[in-house]
Amino acid sequence: MVNRLTCLMMVLCMITISHTNAQEKTKDSIDTQVVNVVKPYTPKISDAFKVKETPSISDETTMTKKTVIYNIFSIPVASTFTPAKGKAADVEKAQKENLYDNFLSFGAGSYTTLLGELYLNHAINRTESVGGYVSHHSSQGGIDGVILDDKFSNSKIMANYNRKLRDYSWTVDAGYQHQVYNWYGVPQPLFTEESLTDIDPQHKFFTFEFGGEVEFDDMLIHDGRVRFRRFADDYDSGENRFIASSKFDIPLRNDLLNAEVKIDYLKGNFDSEFFEPVEINYGNFQVGVSPSYQIKEDDLTVNLGAWAYYLNDTENGESKFYVYPRITASYRLVNEILITYGGIEGGLIQNTYHEFAKTNPFVSPTLSIIPTDRQYETYVGLKGKLSNNMSYNIRGNYQAANNQSLIKANPVILGETGNYQQGNSFGVVYDDLTTFSVFGEINVDVNRNFTLGIKAEYFNYTTDEEEEAWNMPDFQASLFMDFQIDEHWFAGANLYYTGERFDQAYVFDPLNITQPETVVLESFFDANAHVGYRINDRWSVYAKANNIANQDYKRWLNYPVQGIQLLAGATYKFDF
Repeated sequence: MVNRLTCLMMVLCMITISHTNAQEKTKDSIDTQVVNVVKPYTPKISDAFKVKETPSISDETTMTKKTVIYNIFSIPVASTFTPAKGKAADVEKAQKENLYDNFLSFGAGSYTTLLGELYLNHAINRTESVGGYVSHHSSQGGIDGVILDDKFSNSKIMANYNRKLRDYSWTVDAGYQHQVYNWYGVPQPLFTEESLTDIDPQHKFFTFEFGGEVEFDDMLIHDGRVRFRRFADDYDSGENRFIASSKFDIPLRNDLLNAEVKIDYLKGNFDSEFFEPVEINYGNFQVGVSPSYQIKEDDLTVNLGAWAYYLNDTENGESKFYVYPRITASYRLVNEILITYGGIEGGLIQNTYHEFAKTNPFVSPTLSIIPTDRQYETYVGLKGKLSNNMSYNIRGNYQAANNQSLIKANPVILGETGNYQQGNSFGVVYDDLTTFSVFGEINVDVNRNFTLGIKAEYFNYTTDEEEEAWNMPDFQASLFMDFQIDEHWFAGANLYYTGERFDQAYVFDPLNITQPETVVLESFFDANAHVGYRINDRWSVYAKANNIANQDYKRWLNYPVQGIQLLAGATYKFDF
């Protein structure tokens, strides 16, 4: 190592001397010098080595690590264990529920009640299917305190044919309905059972209808519908109604205008008026056209449109034109949580004998049938979701209608022997009516197995000529719930509340003229429940209870309803 340092110093001295001489020569002239290096310098790095030193502990007490000896008591054991090959665990899949196209339901209960339903559907091929529906509901009656027969029955049969093609589908159907009711609601104690021996309160309704519809895919014409209905009774009354409608689009320059056309023809007659044996004939022909245009801007949706009607009274030879607004709007304030909506709409309502009898089967075959001019109905409301499984809807309505139909009790005609002239039937009167109402609704889907819904609506009426809005409640509320308890058990309940209504009781005596008496029909509460057990995927049994509180309320004047009603039955599902 000393030799290397000596050589290094000699080289440095030579370079210094050479540099000094070069500087001195540059002062005079520049010439070329040749430097011969005798031995090139090759520096090397000496090998590194580890300092082998053991640190010493300067503690007063040096701990000596004890030696631990582990002893294993080894005993040989014979084993016959053979490892099995590993296998992936299977994921348990829920058994797929069988879906059937047909079902049969039947049951029997108190008041000699029979209930049956049969629904059939069969796919002929991939594009064609046929179906049918048969139902029957009857009771032999037995209401306490009723002095006339109060039995009823309702039977219906329907059949349909469907076909689905590439660009459109169409359906045709036909049906027949037979109903039997009794005018059993005579006022008491005005009448006794002995005084009504000549009265036969039974009356029947017959309904025959057929129709069809066609729906188009991705075409300017959306659909088309036709329906014909013949409705009659066993008192030589009857009416024919034909309805046809279609929805289509009208192309504009850069958009589409929605349009709807409707034709409604009604022709009917009654064999007699209520007071006089004079035939009643009525007939109306309506044509309605409604163009509308939709505007969408982010969270705002507005529909602008109107209804224009042409009405021809075919019996009186009078014609009129009506125009009604058809404007709706909705705005999403907070996504699906808060949506405000509103609108103003109107229309010409075609009143019919069929609709009145469906609302109140105890109407007399002596009605006056004219259409209702619903001038406008304006409403505003809020709807949305309070959570993922709870939705709500709140709305306020104000409606104005001319010739609004009101169902009102017919008077008692002393000395007459007509089956429906004993204060046990109802007629129809018309008045200009304004209605203010507030509606609220909450629906809860707790989970897949439990649903709950609550609805309530308050009404306030203002009439023009009539003393009250006859038989229209001031408050209505309902609650329903369905509960799938487990794989086999299920249950549900429905509760209805109807507020006070008004009607008139009147005894017509030519020798002693009196004034009609306004009667208040008390509010009532009706609770119904059902429970069932699913035996297998085909069979299930059920039990129902209606009017559980056994309230003796009157849905119509002098018409008490059946008390608590119990019914049990079974349902069978099947395929052909």
